[in-house]
Amino acid sequence: MNTLTLRGEGLSIDAAVHAVHAVHAVHAVHAPSTRIALCPDAMRRVAASRAVVDRAVASGRAVYGVTTGFGKLQNVAIGPGERAALQRNLVLSHAAGVGAPLGAADARLMLLLRIQSVLRGHSGVTPALVERMAAIWNAGLAPLVPEQGSVGASGDLAPLAHAAMLVIGEGDCVEGGRVVPAADALARAGLAPRYELREKEGLALLNGTQFMTALGAVAVARARRAARTADLACAMSLDALLFSASPFDARIHDARPHPGQKASAANIRRLVAGSSILPSHAGPHKVQDAYCVRCAPQVHGACRDTIEHAASVIEREMNSTTDNPLVFAEDDAVISGGNFHGEPVAIACDALAIACAELGSISERRTETLVNPDLSSGLPAFLARTPGVSSGLMIAQVTAAALASENKALSHPASVDSIPTSANQEDHVSMGPIAVRKARAILRNTERILAIELIAAAEGIEHRRPLRAGDAVERAFAVLRAAVPPFVADRPLTPAFDAATALLDDGSLLAASD
Repeated sequence: MNTLTLRGEGLSIDAAVHAVHAVHAVHAVHAPSTRIALCPDAMRRVAASRAVVDRAVASGRAVYGVTTGFGKLQNVAIGPGERAALQRNLVLSHAAGVGAPLGAADARLMLLLRIQSVLRGHSGVTPALVERMAAIWNAGLAPLVPEQGSVGASGDLAPLAHAAMLVIGEGDCVEGGRVVPAADALARAGLAPRYELREKEGLALLNGTQFMTALGAVAVARARRAARTADLACAMSLDALLFSASPFDARIHDARPHPGQKASAANIRRLVAGSSILPSHAGPHKVQDAYCVRCAPQVHGACRDTIEHAASVIEREMNSTTDNPLVFAEDDAVISGGNFHGEPVAIACDALAIACAELGSISERRTETLVNPDLSSGLPAFLARTPGVSSGLMIAQVTAAALASENKALSHPASVDSIPTSANQEDHVSMGPIAVRKARAILRNTERILAIELIAAAEGIEHRRPLRAGDAVERAFAVLRAAVPPFVADRPLTPAFDAATALLDDGSLLAASD
């Protein structure tokens, strides 16, 4: 069993996502065997920050959310006998999410990131709470978290409240793929079925951006894979369409050295290396090719750069303290602020969504070029073996067009919207959870668009035989053909789309082409 030691710092997107998902299959239901351990130095920071809270409580001074109410009720003093009830009531009253529940892996990633955040030592929780959260993780339990209901400031209140419900033993959770009472699951794991929160602990569990950050981390992992898949699909289409490889010449991209552009061009050059199709039409049959292939490095590269920007923001957020107020042990200070505001993640996820939509948009154009006899360099109409009698992949392009158009509608940024909440105390909010949920929907559409292009490009390569595509393309082609036989006659297309998309999900196409 693997062990991931959480330190409150230095956690990468790859390490976090791989703790809850299989390395390639980021749609997996069951997490791999990863346990978490708590860094002793981080736990000492937790203890030091808790001591500050205890001193503040003992002094009798007003501390937001500790000796006062929340939000608009911040001026209501809370007596010593009511402070445990204050924290518990906060969790119960804020568990207000609606909609379909998150997958168990995504919900567990939320929990992991919440532990990572409090280990930074600015949240004022007790070491016992952190140890309980880690024990819940290691027991394989997942909170039951509805997807909707957060505006992304003061943090992801409703989703994190649902996660906190598991911590205190209320409501339901997910155990072994089944929804069961949380108290019962905790007892079976050898943990106390109920937990009484101390001062500040309910607030520390609820204030934060771990819902949008967890989903954003998985979205980045998928988007990185989609960008590489787009290069593979383009390389396969390049061979199938008898297009020129000269637009991928390194000298062109050195002259405009955006890192994503250079990486995409180099990747496509690698993928088509060894092709016997490309030399077969060395004398150009047209002066320049369509943009969907000729400008692929520029488009794919811009998307790659945007994905990596989003990755840097989300990775930084994973290693941040995002609750309020914050505790600074070295100064014996408790300071109110706004680190729970999800604007950095919201804008990054809106940009991520646009980048993924563009990968799908240019892919759909390549599919159109493959099936259109006026554009496809001699391929039969709609790649049918008997055009007219057969429709071939005519409607494959229609499906891709529908998905690409839906992505355009979903690409409107969520972060430019705000509705004041909490009696106008929280008068500007990020809508980060909506941004990341839209990005996930766009990603799923784009993955399907790429699967459709791969099917069409593979069909085009069939018509170029006995010539062979690039060596890496041929390896991916063989994996695709094992799941999607050639279209020698018309048949329903949906099973082929699903099979090809599954190859993207499990990483086998990229693994074959590496």
